[in-house]
Amino acid sequence: MSVAGVMSSLFNKKSKFGKYIFLLPAVSLLLLFFIFPIVLTVIFSFSNLSLTGSQAQDFKFIGLENYRQMLKDTQVFKSIVNTLVFLVCSSLIGQQVFGFLIAVLMKNKNTIFRRVVGSIVLSGWVMPEVVCALCMANFLNDAGTLNLIINAFGGTPVSWLFKYPMLSIVIANAWHGTAFSMLVYQAALDDVPTDIEEAAVVDGASNMAILFKIILPNIKGSIITNMMLNTLSTLGVFGLIYMMTGGGPGDSTTTLPLLMYNDAFGSFQIGYGTAISMILLTIGVILGVIYVKASKVKI
Repeated sequence: MSVAGVMSSLFNKKSKFGKYIFLLPAVSLLLLFFIFPIVLTVIFSFSNLSLTGSQAQDFKFIGLENYRQMLKDTQVFKSIVNTLVFLVCSSLIGQQVFGFLIAVLMKNKNTIFRRVVGSIVLSGWVMPEVVCALCMANFLNDAGTLNLIINAFGGTPVSWLFKYPMLSIVIANAWHGTAFSMLVYQAALDDVPTDIEEAAVVDGASNMAILFKIILPNIKGSIITNMMLNTLSTLGVFGLIYMMTGGGPGDSTTTLPLLMYNDAFGSFQIGYGTAISMILLTIGVILGVIYVKASKVKI
């Protein structure tokens, strides 16, 4: 058979091989940049691999020792709590609620209003995470803009990053990600049939009844999808917290990504650091499965 004949048979849509050959590049990239790193992380989590000393070149597998050590490490449990608090407050409450409220306020408003409000909200989203962290740190520090405003009105300046570190990073992350939720909900609200809302108004339905009986049920899919995307992205937030508080004061804002970084690259214990990363991966998988089940998507 000629070369042309072989190629024709391979790329024939009716052939079994031809149906899947076009998936090969995408599958290869998935294996290289997603599956392979996860497998490597799992393997390293059962080892004593280190960046320094003899263990850097001659590491060995130590079974569940890293996981046993985590059960005794109070800082791990503290970081899990911090991660969940940061996740719920900044993502599920902050980005979701504020994004939805802004989208509702902008609905049916004139173009100028939408552009002005949209530009203000989008300014936090388009910034890189590090730039956003520096802006919020300068806004909240002892000599920052917020304290200047408080002082101008006769109030007492507050050391926000020291007294309320968790609140500070929650506000920063909420500001950084609210715009995405706003855009998602704007698109979802535009798809809600206006005739149903108008009929409800004619029948005397209150605004709250319209919200809970008409709007929210119609945008349920968008809510679940947005929650999943925001949750998974917030789980991996590192630069913003590292730049603003460094995980402090003490370990009051040390989340799992920061603890993993400190152990893997601060203490050079790659094995223990990757074991901690498995907690983060497990939380992400559990939340992802919950969201998929809630959205009733077949996979």
